[in-house]
Amino acid sequence: MSYDGRAVANFVLDTCKADGREITNLSLQKIVYFCHVWSLVKLKKPLVKQKFEAWQFGPVLQYLYREFKEFERNPITSRARRLNHSTGELEVVPYEFDEDTERLLRNVVDTYSSISAGNLVRISHASGSPWDEVWNHDNKVNPGMVIENDAIHKYYSRTGDFILSQ
Repeated sequence: MSYDGRAVANFVLDTCKADGREITNLSLQKIVYFCHVWSLVKLKKPLVKQKFEAWQFGPVLQYLYREFKEFERNPITSRARRLNHSTGELEVVPYEFDEDTERLLRNVVDTYSSISAGNLVRISHASGSPWDEVWNHDNKVNPGMVIENDAIHKYYSRTGDFILSQ
């Protein structure tokens, strides 16, 4: 089962808050991306149902960026919301994951939330990475700059970078 990226983001934010760690929008984007990466590699399934895009500072879920852009470089203090079509009100996006997914997410969040935003960008920008292949596309047309799940799985399965124990 794949999830709304806002639910994953809220899990990351809640987990970090419980551990006393502050997260910026830039860090959040990368941590959610690496949660997705390791779900593809370890659990053999996409975590986030939406596609990541290659932006200047790495992989991004554009709707998640818009949700938190007001924080700029400051720690995020709110949670991702969605419109409740029954009430017309915005509500915090809830999350509930199966046991294997939650264990993986906790491991990824613990590992990656201790890495600076700049280093998270460097890790996601590695030469030959899925972001690099989409962003540095030799001036070919690349509409939407979408990073495909197959490319993510292939690269991170092969490289073994930041393999997490479960």
